[in-house]
Amino acid sequence: MSVRELVVLGTASQVPTRHRNHNGYLLRWDGEGLLFDPGEGTQRQMLRAGVAAHDIHRICVTHFHGDHSLGLAGVIQRINLDQVPHPVTAHYPRSGQRFFERLRYSTAYRETVGITEAPVDADGPLATAASYRLETARLSHPVESYGYRLVEPDGRRMLPERLAAHGIGGPDVGRIQREGAIGGVSLGDVSEVRRGQRFAFVMDTRLCEGVHALAEGADLLVIESTFLDEDERLAVDHGHLTAGQAARVARDAGVRHLVLTHFSQRYSEPQEFERQARAAGFDGELTVAHDLLRIPVPKRR
Repeated sequence: MSVRELVVLGTASQVPTRHRNHNGYLLRWDGEGLLFDPGEGTQRQMLRAGVAAHDIHRICVTHFHGDHSLGLAGVIQRINLDQVPHPVTAHYPRSGQRFFERLRYSTAYRETVGITEAPVDADGPLATAASYRLETARLSHPVESYGYRLVEPDGRRMLPERLAAHGIGGPDVGRIQREGAIGGVSLGDVSEVRRGQRFAFVMDTRLCEGVHALAEGADLLVIESTFLDEDERLAVDHGHLTAGQAARVARDAGVRHLVLTHFSQRYSEPQEFERQARAAGFDGELTVAHDLLRIPVPKRR
């Protein structure tokens, strides 16, 4: 049975707190694991969350600020220590190549796993796997930053009443799916498009075109909301979003489940992020993330 869920490893921004570790998010998607922005302490958070190095197939870094990347050294060394048997690919801004290399080889260890480096330097498709296409878009932050978007290809949903009307049943259902037509009846006559699921990951950024492009139609949107709305000036100055801004993006993009995260240590009341997101008009499913939370990708409509 395929599993599609987000495991939240850390939710703090620049400074961790007693209750919030630096960033870290693992997306489980049909037997693959995509680790996003492993900040300091990610390896320990993986242990606490029941995430193993063997669960990681891709590492996706939005940018090279410490709270989003200092955990790379430990994660990569753990992948090698555990001798992960499958290929692992790392995506990160090409402009940060020197930072990636420094973190990858920050200390001595026995390298047993070949990690493929696949830097990002433009918007658009980045990689294709069996059940998804990974895309990226440039964000607006003081250092080069990219968000990520995972898109499942559209499929077909068989319609029992139409199958019955055309006298198609049993093995012929599978046959028409494989061949596209049987006896003058096309697949389109007995099915409809089943929209693929979409996941988006948007970290440190001001409002920009990339934010909206990544969020469009997402079933699950993980987005930073470092500041509350009353501190919008700080957010703009430092290249971040407020809770209200993130919620309006989700509202306008038709997001089904909004996950707010990456909170400044200045705030002690998480419920205020939810209040401001609702006040901004988002009426879908909403989660103010906390460490070690598991969030399922919404079921298909």
